[in-house]
This record gives sequence, C-alpha cells and structure tokens, in this order.
Amino acid sequence: MDRTQGQPGQDEQAAGRSPAGAPAAQPPAPARVVTLTTGEFTLTVNPVDGSEIETLRPGAREDAARRPAKRDAAARADRAAAARPPALPGPPVPALPLLERAEERERLVRLLGRGRSVRLTGPAGSGRSALLDAVAGACADLAPDGVVRLNGHGQQQPAELLHTLYATVYETRDERPDRTRLLESVAEIGAIVILDDLELGGAALDELLRATPECAYLFAATPDAAAASDDPHLEEVRLGGLGRAGCVRLLEAGVGRTLTDEETAWAEDLRFASEGLPLRFVQAAALLRQRDELNRTAADDEDEEPGVFEERPRDPAHVPLPTLAQAAAPAELLASRTSESARAALRIACALGGELPHHAHLPALVGDTHADAAVAELLGCGLITPVGPRYRLAEGVARQLEEAGYGESAAEEARTAARHYAWWTGHASVTPERVAAEADAVLAALAGADVVAAVLLARTAAPALAAAPYWEAWERVLRSGAEAARKAGEVAEQAYFHHELGVLALCEGRLERARAELEASIGLRGALADKRGTVAGRRALALVTDREALGAETSPPLRLEPPPALPAAAAAVAAAPTAARGGSEAVTQVTPVIGKPAAGPPASLSQMYADAFRPAPGPAPLPLAGRPGPGPAQRRKTVLLAAAGALTVVALGTVVGLALTAGDEAEQPAAPAVSSTPDAPAVAPPQVPGSGGDDPAPDPAAPAAPADPARGGGGGGTATHPTPPPARTPGPHQPHPTPPAPQPTPPTPKPEPDPEPPVTSPPASPSPEPSASVPTTPTTSSQAQSPTAAQSPTTI
Repeated sequence: MDRTQGQPGQDEQAAGRSPAGAPAAQPPAPARVVTLTTGEFTLTVNPVDGSEIETLRPGAREDAARRPAKRDAAARADRAAAARPPALPGPPVPALPLLERAEERERLVRLLGRGRSVRLTGPAGSGRSALLDAVAGACADLAPDGVVRLNGHGQQQPAELLHTLYATVYETRDERPDRTRLLESVAEIGAIVILDDLELGGAALDELLRATPECAYLFAATPDAAAASDDPHLEEVRLGGLGRAGCVRLLEAGVGRTLTDEETAWAEDLRFASEGLPLRFVQAAALLRQRDELNRTAADDEDEEPGVFEERPRDPAHVPLPTLAQAAAPAELLASRTSESARAALRIACALGGELPHHAHLPALVGDTHADAAVAELLGCGLITPVGPRYRLAEGVARQLEEAGYGESAAEEARTAARHYAWWTGHASVTPERVAAEADAVLAALAGADVVAAVLLARTAAPALAAAPYWEAWERVLRSGAEAARKAGEVAEQAYFHHELGVLALCEGRLERARAELEASIGLRGALADKRGTVAGRRALALVTDREALGAETSPPLRLEPPPALPAAAAAVAAAPTAARGGSEAVTQVTPVIGKPAAGPPASLSQMYADAFRPAPGPAPLPLAGRPGPGPAQRRKTVLLAAAGALTVVALGTVVGLALTAGDEAEQPAAPAVSSTPDAPAVAPPQVPGSGGDDPAPDPAAPAAPADPARGGGGGGTATHPTPPPARTPGPHQPHPTPPAPQPTPPTPKPEPDPEPPVTSPPASPSPEPSASVPTTPTTSSQAQSPTAAQSPTTI
C-alpha cells in the first residue's frame, strides 16, 4: 500500500473528502467557533477570519468573578483515568515488578505526608516513572484535593503548569483565567502534585512553589536537569541502579522463565556495564525473548523434511546470546527483529524528534490497517516509554536508530505527518482537547515539514490549541506559522498569524508586544485590501490603547519646590513718607512667615520649632500714663533695621546716658552748630522714621562703649551709664536676642550717614509747659500727645 495514500490535498480538504479519498456523505461541517473568557475579555476563536476580542459585558463580568467549584473524588478519578495512556491493541505487555525501591517509596510517602516537597533525581532509565506510580497510589487520601499528575517535558515556564493544575482541580470550562485570578485560585489548592520529567529550576521552580503554598510536590528529574531551588523545604532523594539480585529477578520477570547459568553470567556483566539501570534489563529481556522465539522456530523446523527446491539449510544455526556491546546499545538489534509496521513507526518517531504519534494515527501514517498494534510491540521491547497520555522514544534510542539509518527519510516522514495532522486538526469532529493531547507531535511535524505544509498545519492547528486552551503551544504554532508564511510568500496567512499573536499578547497583558503584532497585521491586511481583517485588527488595537491609558498615571507626581528668593530691594524695608498727618510717617515693613534659624544646631526640639517658625511682631504697646521716662532731648535711641532674604530683625537698642559737662555752668541753648574740635559735644545720631515714643522698649544688647577721646567728651568729663535691666529668657515662640558683638579696641571708625542738625537739650525747668522743640527735628504724634514724657526733668 502506498505510504501517502489517503493524505488529503487542498482540493480534497476544500471538498470535505475523507482521508481515504472517498467523497463525503454530507457537506463539510461549519467552522468551529469557540468563545472563551479570559480575565476582563471575551475571546471568540474564529478559524476563518481570526480571533475577535472584546471587553466583558456587565452580566458576564459578574459570572466570571465567581470562582468555580472544585472537583470531587469521583470527578478526579475519572480525569485521572482519562489522563492515563490508552489500552493498546495487540497482545498485552507484561507488567514488571518494582524491585529494590521499598525504602525510597516509604521515605517519599512519609515526606509528602508531612507536607514537604521532594525532588527525586535519577538517570534516565532508572525507573523514576514506575516509582512515581507507586507513590501516587499510596498518597491518594493524604490531601484534600487528592493527587494531581503533571508532566514537565518541554515546560520551561511555570505558567502552563499552573493552568493545568487549575483545570485539573476546578470544574472549569471555556475559561482561561488571567494571572491574578490564577494565582488566587491555585493558592487555595491543597494537593499532592507529582511532576515527572521536570525541566524547571532556579527562579522558575521557586515561583511554582510560592504560587502553591498548600501543595506538596514530588519532582522527578535527571541529574543534568536545571539546578534545584534553594528552598530549604525541598528535600533531595537520589535514585540509583539495581543490585545483582534485583537485575536477575527483573530479567527473569521479563523473559518469563528462570535464567541459565550462561544467561546469569551475561546478566552480571550487563549490570556492571549499565550500572544496574532497569531500562537496560527491560531491553535485555526483550532480546532474550526474541532469541527464544528464533531458536524455537528453528527447533520446530527440524522435524520437517526440507523440500527439494527449498534453499533452507538442513542444519539451522543456533542464535547465540547478544554481546555486551549489543546489550548496551540494543535499539538496532531490537528494531531489526520487529515487524515492518513497527520499524515504520520508529522512522516516523525519528523524524518527529522522538515523539510517537497516537496509535490511532499510525494506520494513516504507515499505510497499514494493523499498524496500531506496533505501539504495544515497541513498548514491550523497551524502545518507547510513556510520557503522560502519549509515548516517545526511550533514552538513547533515537541516537542509536539514526546511526543505523532510520533518519534518512526524515524529511519525507515529517511532510507526511504534517499533511496528515493538517487534515486531522481541521476536521470538525476532532475536539480541541484531543488536539492539545497531540500537541507535541504536531509541533514536531511543524518543525520538520516544508514551508507549504507548515503553513497549512499551523493554520488549522492554531485555532484548536487556542480553544483547548493550551496557549503555550498556541504561541509556538503561531510563530512557526508566521515564519513559514514569510518564507512561502503567503502575505494573507502571515497577516493572520500576526493578528493572532497580537490577540494572545493582549490577553496575557503584554501591551507592547500586542501593539507591534497588531500594527504589523493591519499593515499587511491594508496592502491586501482586506477590509474585514483590517477592522478586526483596529478593534483589537483600540483595546490595547485603552489598556495603555488605564495603566498611565492619572496625574503627575507632586513635587515640592522652594519658593523663589526675594530680590534684595524687596527684602529691604520700604519706607515711603506719605502726607503727614500731625507730623507722622508711614512705615512699610516686610515680615517673613518662616524665620531664619538661629546660628548653630538647636539644643532641643522646642527650640528647633521656635527657630523655624517665629511669630510675626505684634503692634507696639502704648506707653502707660504717669510712667516716668527720659525727656525727648535726653533720650537717644538706636534702631537697627536690616532685612536679608525676607527676614525682619527685631530692633535692638541701648539706652545711652547723657554726657555731662565737667563745669558747673549750665549748657545754654544755642543755635544748631557742628563743632570740629574734640571738646565739642557728641553729635546725636540720626533718627529713623518710626522710632517714636510708641515703639517698644529695646532689648538690652550690650553696655555702651567707652568714650572715645578722639571724637567727643571734654577733658575731665565723665559719662554715667544706666544699669541694664536683667536679661529676659525667650519663650518657645519669642525671637532669640542677638548676642552682643565684641567691640575692638580701638574701634574702627565706620562711615555714617549724613547727620541731621544736632538737637540740644533745653535746660531743666519746673514750668509745666513743654519745652520748645527744634524745628529741624521731626516729632512723632506719640511724643506730642505724651506730656509726661515731655515734662520729665533731666538729671544732672
């Protein structure tokens, strides 16, 4: 029979014909359209025009917010039975016992019962899968959510494993939760998870363990797998080979009889060469069975008389034991003694990277109606091993078969498999779950096929994997299809693959990737004048824009900046005379809100606040009636006004005693004059506007400096200094007095402003009339209204 018979072409697929070439009895079924809920989106998988995505409606949003119920024990048992490899046609494969693993089994069950996660490490062929089956049966009732079997072959990220765990425990359908919902749901799962063929390690394994804190894991990995996690709660159990007695018992169980002395010695040599790996003795048992069949067939032929025209030898040769080299690499010898269908299946597996298609596909792929029995034959020989619900070549078998020439027709086998899977995945009777179970073989066929077959397969397999939902395989198929379409020049198909990649990235929250893929798809479809596809792409791109707007900041962050510094002219005291009313002047004073901190670090917290926030000066207190005070002629006041950086310094003043002449003669009033001789009386300092009698009493700053003979004070004259009042202690909100500046000796003369005409004090008079004021000296309104201050006598 032709190997390619029944492989549908494009015309047959369009007409709805069966693989055998017969016309279909009914018209082709409509395309499968599946609607999924993922996060805040509703995804409609349309295999014709591309997937459509929109936001959830209010009613659907409420339904999606409800967490599905967990499966009960019966539902978990049914799902576990469906996950096991199907029963194979042909003679049953003998079940082999689990030898010399009782101690490891009890230890694993004990650790899992305590909630500890364990990493079982052993070389390929050491019997890890058989030990996992035994442990799973003993731990069925230890966890509330039972035992979950997963397979990590080809899984490099924990996301798909978490989705599989979620779908196994929860009653969910047509739903693919987003990352937030997924992590919230799996965190509540309390199960014993058995993960075979682990390829995760390091940070990825830590993420898997952190996401499921209530689960106890049993990982099975090879020593060359990724490094283990640094989690101290992850135990390590190493699995080695079998001993001499165990190897002999396993060999006898596989052969079905007791070994001879020659076979026992041969088994001992094989154990030394293979380090006691159980897989090598399963294959060795298959070699002994084949040898027995060949020798038995030769013994039966001895009873018959050979014909005259037969070329058989009269004395058939006895088949000897295989050599150690053949027993160490037995794939070529075992395959040579199998059926033709089994050898054809091995060629297909070599072309697909070690993946063996489901036995239901072998009759169409091989061209033999009984080719499905080849799977049981290969499994009994130890050439294939179960991986979840499917099979693949055992460790080292693919390399041995390729060296024997089984990979010479790999390109033709991959093209045949790709065309077959393109028809099968696109058929309306095939459910997405069945396509997801065959995803590894589909991906392998896609990688080895030519560009035309690869585009056709990716176009039909992608919608089924999206509806499964098996999105890791969906993304790999889309990327392979986009590359094949680019090489084949199929612009329309390339636009479809880019659109699907953009929708997938949008569902997973990768907005930058989604925008890039959708813009590429819109550009390609615009070049093809595909209006319907362009509209679908722009709708998805609008959702990307909305998501980006929601993720942006609603307002810029608050930034506190210091206030701009005032100019020096504005910081100074602005005094502008206005229309005098009764001889008064208006003074404009700038008072900052926050005072300048005192020099040096504050001694306490209250002082720090007092320095930072000084109160604004209040109005000047009015003088009390009847309070004695110096006369206006004898009172001299010095007011310092300085402002630097919007600060007001409280005026500091010092009461200076009157300089008295040494003689007994009273000073006669005279016209204002300025004397340049040293014996001339001291010139009064200029008065600053606003320094009237209403001003507050100045704080004591420092005692008056000694009289300078160079500037004033006659010989023999003495100056009396009033005793300064006691220093006041500033409160927490009072400005601190400025310490007195030291006076150098002799003092350095400073430039003074132009002095006004001096004011001479009138002689003391008991008359109640106020003394005459000098016309050149301005008098404030407070002084004019204070007769007590004006009539105060001067002490001589």
